[in-house]
Amino acid sequence: MPITTRAAITRRAHTPWEITELTLDEPKAHEVRVKFHAAGLCHSDDHITRGDAPVRLPVVGGHEGSGVVESVGPDVRRVKPGDRIVCSYIPACGKCRPCSTGNQNMCEAGLNAGTGMFLDGTFRFHEGETDLGGFCTLGTFSQYAVVSEWACIPLPDDIPFEIAALVGCGVPTGWGSAVHAAGVRAGETVVIYGAGGVGSNAVQGARYAGAKNVVVVDPVEFKRDMAKVFGATHTFADAKAAHDFVVETTWGQLADHAICTPGVLTQDIVDAAVAVVGKTGKVTITAVGKLGEKAVHVRAGSLIGYQRQIRGALFGGCNPLYDVPRLLGLYRSGDLKLDELITRRYSLDEVNQGYQDMLDGKNIRGVIIHEQ
Repeated sequence: MPITTRAAITRRAHTPWEITELTLDEPKAHEVRVKFHAAGLCHSDDHITRGDAPVRLPVVGGHEGSGVVESVGPDVRRVKPGDRIVCSYIPACGKCRPCSTGNQNMCEAGLNAGTGMFLDGTFRFHEGETDLGGFCTLGTFSQYAVVSEWACIPLPDDIPFEIAALVGCGVPTGWGSAVHAAGVRAGETVVIYGAGGVGSNAVQGARYAGAKNVVVVDPVEFKRDMAKVFGATHTFADAKAAHDFVVETTWGQLADHAICTPGVLTQDIVDAAVAVVGKTGKVTITAVGKLGEKAVHVRAGSLIGYQRQIRGALFGGCNPLYDVPRLLGLYRSGDLKLDELITRRYSLDEVNQGYQDMLDGKNIRGVIIHEQ
């Protein structure tokens, strides 16, 4: 039977999140219905309300979430009712070409992330006659949602739901940007632009990988202070100061890596990142910019002369089914700081306040705690 759920949706760009009641269908084949306990307030959802994300509207927000499987549709094998899970915003079916070649972050089952439509061409959220998708086919800003079983990762009993929610996107995206996409190695110098929810984890990844210098650039003092908690060795308010430091500390050799994780990517940030890396240096771009704006404008000679590289990173190059449990293991052993990422907890009704706090630089990461 369909059920009713409270959810935060946005109907059009440049409007805030609105709390409303929706009808939620039963799960179909390879789908499960989840009762969410926690949802992360990732910057990507804010891009939706600002018109910078090419998504189908109206949409149910949220793509970081954890909870309990309430019911399952036919042919579900990965989880069962009563299981605690964390949702990966990119599913991992395990059998498509990307999954079978070790690239689960590019699973073909994630093709409808921008519409929230299921693979059979239908939707599970409804408001009267209007069909709504969940962002990344999740919609964790809803008390309940129907999701693909391939987006479900079993969650150990000792991991709090609010911690688990962050490991569905922000943590592996940042960590993997340093460890997998950039490939940071011991003794290297890394410059990270932006120290929010994703950048803080890029800091942790770079430090854990053995970087000698983990340099953070962020205009917000609170974020710079927290970056030191996560392992930054040096922090600066602007790119010029960071560049001057890198020149001095490396005797002019420049950095090995620059990782771009700001809330909004700009051409100035990319230009600074390219300039700060030296010979064979790599620039890893994880953040997105405003819709329609091109942030990467680079002279070919500046790449060729120093053999620099620029690459993008999706989910930090992580494999959800392998890396999410591994990251939780590092949290359990004390090698990965996740409690410190959560600055404040909000109710679903406070979702807009949570995003305002993020934009005001007050949060590393806010988390919605759903009423149970």
